[in-house]
Amino acid sequence: MILLQSHSRFLLDTLLNRLQNIEKAVEADYHWAEFDDVRYHIQVTMKNPHILLLSVSLPTPPPETVFLGGLPSGAIEAIKAAYGAVVQILDPPRDGFNLTLKLNLNKLPPDEEYKHALLLKIASVREVVLGAPLRGVLKKLGARNVASNTDGLVALLHRPNESFFLIPQVDKVTVVFPMRFKDSIDIVLATSFLQEFVEARRAAGLNSAPPCLWSPTPPLELKEAPTEALSANAGFVTFGKKLDRTVWSLSTFHAYVSYHVKCSEGFMHTRMRRRVESLIEALDRAKPGMEDGKNAAQSRSFKRLSLKEARTNSS
Repeated sequence: MILLQSHSRFLLDTLLNRLQNIEKAVEADYHWAEFDDVRYHIQVTMKNPHILLLSVSLPTPPPETVFLGGLPSGAIEAIKAAYGAVVQILDPPRDGFNLTLKLNLNKLPPDEEYKHALLLKIASVREVVLGAPLRGVLKKLGARNVASNTDGLVALLHRPNESFFLIPQVDKVTVVFPMRFKDSIDIVLATSFLQEFVEARRAAGLNSAPPCLWSPTPPLELKEAPTEALSANAGFVTFGKKLDRTVWSLSTFHAYVSYHVKCSEGFMHTRMRRRVESLIEALDRAKPGMEDGKNAAQSRSFKRLSLKEARTNSS
């Protein structure tokens, strides 16, 4: 089982390396992409070696999600709260990106532990930005600030042109994931995995886990969702409980399932290959002939011939 880390490992390594070699005034210009079509760009010039420009491109949002200025609602406030004076938001961002941040490395705190924690938070900019709407809903839930007549449906981006849904209530938040896969084998494996995912909660020791449901059709909570957003070929997964510290886990749930589906597929392929190899070995060890011809057949074994060799032998 794997739980994805919220920070970008390459981004964190780049920040730490830049901080250690800031006096060398070396230019840097890096482009890279991570899962679910999140792209990054870092640029540092020799003129200002302590200034680092970080641009982030988010997945294409579906129509049902709410984006303000190219970012999810609450993202600007979340960035300011997380990074303070160290980071400045550039408006407009670089072409082709949703967000560009200007990092002043000279403003990092002197305390090494606090400095590393802040760099780790900067490397988690994806979680800060995409998780801002979910974090806002959960904060209202924790403060019991959700109106009793709340019946709104909140769509949040988590993959290109795909969203998951929040249904805020007074004492809980229900989260529903329409699960979509392109490969037919992945659909079968994911459906089986998700059904087992639900059943596993009934096991001893997991009774305190958040409630989890799976259904092949949209749950009633999604009655207000647009039809095109409900085209799931692997069913719908529903979580419901008082949720805290789960912003990243929920935002990457589809990636979590996809990873384990691919692992299951690879495991089954390995098992099948091993089975085929064992059958071939059994054939190679087979000794043709009758019982009385055992001694004569001691050194015999089957040899796989190519099509050209088979034609030559037959002629």
